[in-house]
Amino acid sequence: QVQLVESGGGFAQAGGSLRLSCAASKTILSITRMGWYRQAPGKEREQVASIFIGGNTVYADSVRGRFTISRDRAENTIHLKLDSLRPEDTGVYFCNAYGIIEGPRMDNTNYWGQGTQVTVSS
Repeated sequence: QVQLVESGGGFAQAGGSLRLSCAASKTILSITRMGWYRQAPGKEREQVASIFIGGNTVYADSVRGRFTISRDRAENTIHLKLDSLRPEDTGVYFCNAYGIIEGPRMDNTNYWGQGTQVTVSS
C-alpha cells in the first residue's frame, strides 16, 4: 500500500502559474508509475501527466508544453508545475500511484490522493 498526500493548488489568473506536490508514504522508486489526473465539474477524470519509474514522462495533449511533471527521490515526492494556465485547467487535481513493487510481487491497485483544487480565472 501507499498513501499519497497532495499540497499546492489554489487560485490563479489566466497565464499564471501554480505548483502541485504529492508526497508518497514509501520510496517512489518502488512505484512503477505516478502521475496527476484532474476532474472538472460535470466531466470525467482525465489523465494530465505521468512519470514512470525509469524517468520517462507523458502528457495529455491539452497540457503538453505548459505543465511539467518531476520527481524528488530524496523526498519521495512528485511535483506538477502548471504554467500558462487557462480557465479550462480548472478542476480537482488528483495524485495517482500504480504498480507498487513489493519484493517479488506487484501490487496493481490504483492509489489516489484526496485531491487539490485548482481554479483559474479569466
